[in-house]
This record gives sequence, structure tokens and C-alpha cells, in this order.
Amino acid sequence: MSRLRAAAPVHPVDARAFDLLSLTLAMVLGLHALHMPWWLVAVLAVVLGWRWWQRRQRAGRVPRWLKLPMLALLTLAVVLQYGNVFGREPGTALAVGLLVLKLLETETIRDARVGISFACFALMAALLSGQGMVATVAVALGLLPALATLRALEPAQATDSLPRSLLPGLGLIGAALPLALLAFLLVPRLDSPLWGAPTPDQASTGLADSMSPGKFAELMMDDSPAMRVTFDGDPPARAQRYFRAYVMARYDGFTWTFRDLAALAPSKLEVAGATSYHVSLVASHQNVLPTLDMPIDPPDGARMRADRVVVADKPVNDTLRYSLSSATRYRLEPKLGPHRRRWLQLPDGFNPRALALGREWRQSHGGDDGAIVRAALALFHDGGFRYTLAPAPLGRNAMDDFLFGTREGFCEHYASSFTVLMRAAGIPARVVTGYQGGYWNKAANYLLVRNSDAHAWSEVWLPGRGWVRVDPTAAVRPERVSQGAAAAAGDQLAWYRTDWLQGLRNRWDIVNRWWDQGVIGFDALRQRGLLQPFGIRDVDTATLGWLLAISSTLFVAIGLVWALRRRQPRDPLRGAMRELERKLARKGIVRRRGEGPQDYLRRAADALPDRREELAELMRSYLELRYAHAEPPTEPLRRFIRSVRDFRIARVVK
Repeated sequence: MSRLRAAAPVHPVDARAFDLLSLTLAMVLGLHALHMPWWLVAVLAVVLGWRWWQRRQRAGRVPRWLKLPMLALLTLAVVLQYGNVFGREPGTALAVGLLVLKLLETETIRDARVGISFACFALMAALLSGQGMVATVAVALGLLPALATLRALEPAQATDSLPRSLLPGLGLIGAALPLALLAFLLVPRLDSPLWGAPTPDQASTGLADSMSPGKFAELMMDDSPAMRVTFDGDPPARAQRYFRAYVMARYDGFTWTFRDLAALAPSKLEVAGATSYHVSLVASHQNVLPTLDMPIDPPDGARMRADRVVVADKPVNDTLRYSLSSATRYRLEPKLGPHRRRWLQLPDGFNPRALALGREWRQSHGGDDGAIVRAALALFHDGGFRYTLAPAPLGRNAMDDFLFGTREGFCEHYASSFTVLMRAAGIPARVVTGYQGGYWNKAANYLLVRNSDAHAWSEVWLPGRGWVRVDPTAAVRPERVSQGAAAAAGDQLAWYRTDWLQGLRNRWDIVNRWWDQGVIGFDALRQRGLLQPFGIRDVDTATLGWLLAISSTLFVAIGLVWALRRRQPRDPLRGAMRELERKLARKGIVRRRGEGPQDYLRRAADALPDRREELAELMRSYLELRYAHAEPPTEPLRRFIRSVRDFRIARVVK
């Protein structure tokens, strides 16, 4: 015998809830836009906007023959862009794309709730790309339309304006903050910081273990912090703020590389003056630790190479803090030793004119290395060279094209060509990359070094003096060293040099520094010392668990008492009627005990003849909603609630 099973009721999503859901998805797409290909963001934005417009014209799911090709194209686009669908960036792009496509079939309340759950997950995933305070606040604000959508999906909810729809969600987030703070402080965690994230495929600082002309151009536009440095004494002068990262020895005619001298002992350093300092390095996902020229000893968890480059034992995937001392006056490797040829290496068949000029200087200056260095700097200073962030492209003989052709470039052009000239003249030389300058924040007493402060310079070995730092860029544009990268760029970065903008972003970094130290850097070590002010030196996991359980129980109990003490209406219709009674009572029309709603509203209409028709309509609607249906219909109930809310009495009843 066949049995007929009653189909489950299908509750469609109304226009207001669909609008809020579309806004939620737009927030998710916007938060991930900076970490996805621009063309994919644009396509998804068009799909989202088209679906919102189509839904307002006519309700109904998008046909399968259109959805399935779009799903296949999305997967194909992610694979072509990233090579696969696994990993943080491709996984995020695929998840956001699937979330937008989910909107194409969203027609029921169940579909909308699934979409909201997925959207909240995608919002939290945005913290894997950035955990700064602005990013965290943006994610929290992204929850507001999600909460407003869930509220709009509930029956008998008034159709409020957009700001009024978001207010309840803001209240919920505010109420959840104490519990979130308890979880932040007391949930036991690993030794990594709270917002630990998987290692991305590429470094975020822009510095790399190779350098070729033009590679630093994009760094000049990267204003994000690279590190923050505090000093035990006075900070060094701006001209001495060189932070060593990579020392590059091998040259193939166009690119300098760092992979040399990994197994040799550190070169000898004679110290004549030193300073101690502390570095907070933003995650670079590399092993090299920038240090003030010239580091004396490596910090804990790191080692020093022969060229006195400090290398950490593992990649810096989270903000790292380390302390060390550097020599401000020194003599490095006064005797060069058996590795002289390494610093004279030049490839065959490249840059013949530059090599000829170096040999000519060697002959004309009679072997005086200092005079050869001065001749090269004079060439850059007096030879019509120009500092620019948009240099002309260079060919196979890049240094010849630069020195005798274009004569325009920035730090890596000058450091590379100067080093080639020195080697051609028989002077050991190498390229060093790192950071130079920075902004000294007087209010918080620390040096802010941004990615845009990335710089390249040279070191030459001179008899009796050892390795000496030479910055050929300063011969062309002294402002690069004396005033910073933005000053050297001139009008090319006019927006960057605006005084009020520089002051604003540098002062805002104080807030970012506090966030990095107090929130992102709140790791297991700092958690174990949380109760030191109360005389408890070290807190174990069990103690944290008990504290969390007790605190959470108290918080929930307080919330429960508050909820029980609130006068909640038994139903939305009764709540709206009570609101109308309160408005009338303020004008002297108080409902009597045992008086029915019909008699009460008629008496109110007699007392307010100018509002008679409006009160009569409210009475008719209330009686119909209360007595004509087992459950009040959603849309008429919303209209009644909205009418009560908009009801105003202009005159005072005497």
C-alpha cells in the first residue's frame, strides 16, 4: 500500500531578508578582495549584483543549466590562477566564490540560514590574511548584516530601515564581548600566538634572497610596517640606520643571489662602539633577521653567517621579538683571507663597457682603492644620473645600459652597477639589501621601519679598513639617506609626502603596535604569567581551565538573571499592543481593568478625534490578527507593528 507523506512546509525568503543576505555576502567579498585576483573579485561582484537585481524583479532559483557551468568555471579559474584548489589563498578564493554562487539558489529560509553560516565562516577566514586591529574590527562589523539577516528570517519581525536592522546585532556583539575577553585570556593555547596562521607561499615584506634592477619598485608603494625597534639609549642618527638583511655575492650578469657562505664561521669584527636594541619583526616568512649594521652576536634561536647576516632557526611566520647589540663603529674582517676570489666574481660575456671602465680606473689611479671608490661616486654624482621609481627597462647587458644609456634608476641600480665597477677594478665588493631610515616616533620612543624603507647598498673591502659600507644612491640623491625613501622619490610620491597624511599614519602605528603586543602577541608564555600581579607566578593549564569554567558560569548566570527579569511579551502582537497602550497612557488614556481592546480603542478614538481613523484601523487590524487566525500572518503582523511604532500624538489630552 502506498503511503502519502505530507510535504514539509516551504518558507520563502522575503525581499528584506534577501537584501540583508546580499549585503552580508558583499561584506565577505569586500573583506577578501585585497587577497584575491582583481578579475575574480569583479566577476563575483557582477554575479552578486545581478542576482540581487534578478531576485527583486522575480523570485525564483536560477536554472541549473546556468548554475552548473558557473560552478565549473569558478573551479577552473581557481585552478588556472593558483595551480590547484588546496592552500590558504586558492581555498579562500574557492570558498568565497561558492558562497556567492549559493545565492543563486537561495529562495527558502533554510537556504538563507545555510548561506549565513557559510558567510560567518568566510568572515573568520579573513583573519588568516591579516590580524591587525582594522582587519579584526572589519570582520566584527561584517557580522552585523549576518545577524540582521538571521533576525529578519524570524517570523513577525518588523521591516525596519537598514540602520535599525543592524542595531540589534551591534547589541549582541557588545553583549558577547565580556565572554570573548574571558576566552581570549583564559582558553589554554599553544606556544604560537593567538591568531597563528598557515605559512603563505611568499614573503610579505618584499625583501628576497635575490636582487635584480627594478625589483624594489613595488616596495616603494608598500606602506605596511616591516619592524619596530626600540633602543636602550638614544637612537642612531638617520644616516646610520642601516638594517642588514641579505649579503649577495654571486652575480650572473643581471641578478644578485644570496646563497653563499652558509657554512663558514662569522668574519672577525673589531668593535669601537655599540648600541643595544630590541626588534619586533612583522612576519616575513623568511629566516633572515634584519639587524642594525653591524651585529655583534646573534639573538637566541638564531645563528650568524660569515658575512654577519643573522638567520633564524625557522621561518618567521608570526611576529618575532628579539634583542641584540650592534657595533656603531667597527672594523670588519681587516684581513680578507682565502675567499677574495668570491668577492671579485663576474660572469663572462656581460657588460663589457662597465668592465673596461673598471680596469681603466685601476690603471689610471695606480692601484689606489680609495681613489677608485671616489671616482665611481663622482661618476654617479656628476654624470647626469637621475633617481626615479619608473626607470627604463634594461637589456642583456643591464649595467652597460644603465651606466652609459638610461642613467636612471633607484637603489638597486646604483648598488648593482657600483659593485660591478668595483669588482672590475679589482676591489672586493658585494651588494647588501635591507632597510634604511625609518620614522622615529617620539610619543612612544620606537623606530618604525616600513617596507617602503627597503634599500640596497654596497660594501667594499679596503686594505687596513676591512669591509666598508658605501651607498652610491646617496651620491645621486642624498635625500634618500638624510630624509628617507619618500623624500628621495620627489614628486613621484607626492601623496606619500603629504605632512598630515604622514603624521596620521605614523601616529596610528602606535595603536597598531599596542594591538600587536597586547593581542596578536598574547601567546602561551604571556598567558602563564597572567596572574603575576596577584602573586601567582605561573599558571598551568588546569588552573586556566578552572578559571574559565568559573568565569563563564558567572557570566551565563548574570545573563540568565537579566533575561528572566526582562518583561518579554508573550507574543509580538501583544507586545505591539502594549506599546500602543503606553503611548496612549502618556496622553491620559489609560486602559481600565477588564476593558477589552475594542472598547479601549473606541474610547481612545473619542478622546482623540483627529486620530479617529488611524485608531479605528489599528483596532480593526488587531482584532483580525488576534481572533481571525490561529497564528497571525507574517506580513499583516509586520504592518501592524510598523503602524504602532509610527503612531504619534501631536496634542496633549486634558
